[in-house]
Amino acid sequence: MSMLQDIYSVLWVDLRVLRRQWLRTLLTSLVNPLLYLVAFGFGLGQDISFDGYSYLEFVIPGIIALTSMSVSFGGAGQKLNVDRLFFRSFDECLMSPISLYSLIIGKALIGVVRGLFSSVAFLIMGFAVAPTLNISLLFVVVLVLSCFVFSFFGVFVSFLAKSHQDMGTVSSLVLLPMTFLSGTFFSLNQIPEALKIVLYCLPLTHSSQCLRAATLGEPFPWFSLLVLIGFGLVFFAGSMIALKRSSV
Repeated sequence: MSMLQDIYSVLWVDLRVLRRQWLRTLLTSLVNPLLYLVAFGFGLGQDISFDGYSYLEFVIPGIIALTSMSVSFGGAGQKLNVDRLFFRSFDECLMSPISLYSLIIGKALIGVVRGLFSSVAFLIMGFAVAPTLNISLLFVVVLVLSCFVFSFFGVFVSFLAKSHQDMGTVSSLVLLPMTFLSGTFFSLNQIPEALKIVLYCLPLTHSSQCLRAATLGEPFPWFSLLVLIGFGLVFFAGSMIALKRSSV
């Protein structure tokens, strides 16, 4: 109970900021996924189908995975980066009687909340154009897990960053390639095997695969779910190591 209280105490500060800015946060986070939906779903994919599904049904789960990645990463990483390097308010957290585990989870949870907030909002819009989508408990579990994975990734990168520009560098060199190469907009069955091996090393690939299978009722890729959990554990452990080194 003490650990849960510590986690909530860390999260509560960021939730107060989100409560004041929830509308702006929602609108800005939906711009990119809506543009992807219009450009790829309606613009390029009207006459395309995959395995008996329309392209809209195929692409919406991928865009949801993409939204969970970008919003969770930015919601946790960018906020922490500003607190550490600009406001210097994170130092107060380090001086408080809170365990490092609670501190990392609490800082990551704001990214999870923002990621779920934006992903669910886009999902509601997706039902308007593809009402046959199936939302199951497994879909919800994968979506929450994806938000946790990319929130921990954002926290990890934020602890390593030496400036605000470092966060932008990671977004350009890591997140942007994952956006277009992780099977969010196309089927990985269409690419060469050598490249497919590389793409399966990206966490967004496994998130897209799991969300799409859960939504379309396809055989669920349990191995991808385990890989996604593995990424989350690695990012959490990396955050712990980076925080311990920075606080020494």
